[in-house]
Amino acid sequence: MKSIPTRISSRGDRGSLFAALRRPRAVLWTAAGVVTLGFLIALEFAARHYGVRGPITNQAREVVFAPDSGPLLYAGLALTMVVLTWRQRFVAAGAAIGIDVVFWLVRWVAGADMNFGNGALWVVLGCAVVAVTRRRGGERTLLLKGVGLGLLLVAGHKTGDTWLLITSETRKAVLDPYVATADQALGNPSWLVGRFVEATEPVGDHVLHLVYGQLPLAAALVGLYQLRHVAAERRFPSHHLVRTFLAIGLLGPAIYMIFPVVGPVFAYGADGGQWAVANLWPHTLPQTGGAPHSMPFDEITPRNCMPSLHTAWATTLFVHSRRGSRGIRFAGTFWLVATLTATLGFGYHYGADLIAGVVFALTVETAMRSFARGWDRAGIRLVAYGTTVFAVLLVSYRYLPVEMAEHPWAAGPLLVLAMASVILGYVRTTGPREPVAAPTRQPEPPQPAEQQPELV
Repeated sequence: MKSIPTRISSRGDRGSLFAALRRPRAVLWTAAGVVTLGFLIALEFAARHYGVRGPITNQAREVVFAPDSGPLLYAGLALTMVVLTWRQRFVAAGAAIGIDVVFWLVRWVAGADMNFGNGALWVVLGCAVVAVTRRRGGERTLLLKGVGLGLLLVAGHKTGDTWLLITSETRKAVLDPYVATADQALGNPSWLVGRFVEATEPVGDHVLHLVYGQLPLAAALVGLYQLRHVAAERRFPSHHLVRTFLAIGLLGPAIYMIFPVVGPVFAYGADGGQWAVANLWPHTLPQTGGAPHSMPFDEITPRNCMPSLHTAWATTLFVHSRRGSRGIRFAGTFWLVATLTATLGFGYHYGADLIAGVVFALTVETAMRSFARGWDRAGIRLVAYGTTVFAVLLVSYRYLPVEMAEHPWAAGPLLVLAMASVILGYVRTTGPREPVAAPTRQPEPPQPAEQQPELV
């Protein structure tokens, strides 16, 4: 008789678990997880086909071998730690640093490649083990969300590297002459800004390289600012920057496969070597007589220009920084302006890429925001409109570049107005809504001691 309550309780726990899994939102997240895992496995096989390691293998190797990017792994750890108390954060950070010191000494003695970051990955994985073995209910879910967020940040970077490899291996010809011709409607901004950056060397060049390269760090800082109350409220905001950042990185490279472009510094500059049309960028404007055509290019340079994902990420960073403090708002504005200048001034993108990047970013941001808060007519309409504008831009660049170049005073303003219409629609759709962060509420009562163990 004494065993009956135990059996009933066990069945009740399993029943509540199954009931939770049957909820529409839980089913949706489970499906999203399965799709993401399948996508990563597919990329792994694709990378193996071309003789290199895929995103899963690369991330697994960093448990032991020297990581490619230590700061990226510690940024992932920082995102995981938003769900921890301050004491647990100090323990986790100390453990990560201690593990890294041990790895560093072993590598130094063995003469292996030197880098740091293994400790951060070990601690993130340790948090996953703690969540599964020593947490229950909402506390387990919260910690697993933190672990997933940290690992997704790293996996997103690895996935992007694999995508870029696939674009260079599978897209032998690029469409730069089409975009360069269409860009005449905008006044060839890459050539103009390229000369400006060259004139400000070495200061301007160094500052812009720093800003351009550290865009993920800036996004992590804004994301941490948005998630600063998670530990106290025991839940994540309904929508935050990191979600959109990851979605852009996942969806954007698929467009690279449809519209492969390498950028003016490669197609028309010295960096393109023998594959370049000529060494024209940034001092001599390209002469595009007749209809443009695709051109062959090497199998190394990524086709990662259309749309400009750096522009898309910087736009998203700017949008999310509007809800922050004055310093956060200033940083978001500075990073947007500096990133746009760098993408053009270094010859990595055409002006047409930037317009497409802004439209792409606001469309994805609207979709992610609507997914988190519930779809309404305004959100659906703006996502549909942004998708249509983005598709029209790509079609125009591909099939109407000569007409755009021949009528710059009509085509140029139309391109800018198309982008401005999406911006205006986004402001009107999202302006009256609630802030991005979840409303403040009283923290839940602490769980019993056995349900809230320390990490060590």
